[in-house]
Amino acid sequence: MGSIDLNGMADVAGPLQTWVLPALLGLGLASATGLRTFLPLLMLALAARFGLFGIDLNDRMAWLADWPAISALAVAAVVEFIGDKVPVVDHALNVMGAFTRPIAGAVAAGSVFAGVDPMTAAIAGLIVGAPTAFAFNAAQGGARLTSTATTGGLGNPILSFIKDVLSFLMVVLAFLAPILVPVLMVVLAVVVFRLAKRMRGRMDARDGAIRAGAARSS
Repeated sequence: MGSIDLNGMADVAGPLQTWVLPALLGLGLASATGLRTFLPLLMLALAARFGLFGIDLNDRMAWLADWPAISALAVAAVVEFIGDKVPVVDHALNVMGAFTRPIAGAVAAGSVFAGVDPMTAAIAGLIVGAPTAFAFNAAQGGARLTSTATTGGLGNPILSFIKDVLSFLMVVLAFLAPILVPVLMVVLAVVVFRLAKRMRGRMDARDGAIRAGAARSS
């Protein structure tokens, strides 16, 4: 029976722990911040604070797990949760999210690169987190605009709650199985796309009914 090459396993485990798993976890967190700015950061901070899921933060981002930061994130998450279900306020939050969510995605992704220096972690966070959060924010923004057009804004609170659930589940699943994050991101993107497509179909049907009614009346 051949012996196990422990040195070879260590050589593989090093890059895996330093780069691959943090990158995958960062992708999952960033996609969640594309739907909610503060909830993923709060969950990350709590996981780091209580040592859950083996989460370690980069030394420069250790403040994220301090109680003042956790308290601020908790308040911000509650405000975002409630405000996103209030007409007008939800639109303002959505506009702000185009700027805040990519930043949150970069912070969340960069924080989990615990095995590299802070500058490298920050760059990795920008590369991994910002574009991912921006893309998912743009997708959910399209779904919200379609919901507003089709329901007059009445369907927006339901859509908002769906985003709450999806963001929460994405973070939990990323914590539990970061290796599956690419698959989870595809699933999440399909769900958001189908929501937008279904709402757009309703909008087209409504417009068609309006045009048909106008044609009959003329």
